[in-house]
Amino acid sequence: MNLDRAIVEVDRVLRTLWVPARSVRPLPGADLPDVPLDREQRRHVVGLMRVNHCGEICAQALYQGQALTSRDPAVREALRGAAGEETEHLAWTEQRIVELGGRKSLLNPLWYGGSLGLGLLAGVLGDKWNLGFLAETEHQVEAHLDGHLSCLPDEDARSRAIVDQMRLDEIRHAETAVAHGAAELPAVCKLAMKGMAKLMTGLAYRV
Repeated sequence: MNLDRAIVEVDRVLRTLWVPARSVRPLPGADLPDVPLDREQRRHVVGLMRVNHCGEICAQALYQGQALTSRDPAVREALRGAAGEETEHLAWTEQRIVELGGRKSLLNPLWYGGSLGLGLLAGVLGDKWNLGFLAETEHQVEAHLDGHLSCLPDEDARSRAIVDQMRLDEIRHAETAVAHGAAELPAVCKLAMKGMAKLMTGLAYRV
């Protein structure tokens, strides 16, 4: 990697972790009323949105690592495109956390570093496994967001709109990976990914 490319990649890390993300698309649910939530509801919604924001931090790192080690220009372009939409998710979840008076996870730098390493490894294994890792990640995120939709307060239409649009985008990212030749990951890899995700979400909900 030349110096210019290295500077760009370091800048990407710094912006993801410490600069507020921006979205080209409007915030989903921005035109919906922000109804009052009681203290416990607000605490719970902030926790869920913090988890989602943390997941988007991880997604940025994964895509960065995967794009750096991918051999196929078309795959790199697909990864960059998905990362662009994940940046919008980052902005949406961050804005909702601010609206609710919460804070982002204090462990975001740790999650970023670990996810970047996983992305680099996935890319080194070859593009079909790289894409397979992407597809499985998105399938698991889709299931995770389905779970959030089932436990968000019914009256919190703004949070629900954000999560629902994120879910639709993740489904499309998985479909794109499959269309580019994603391999089916072994069951043991899927289980390991679920275990790591459970650890991350459990900590991010609180910390």
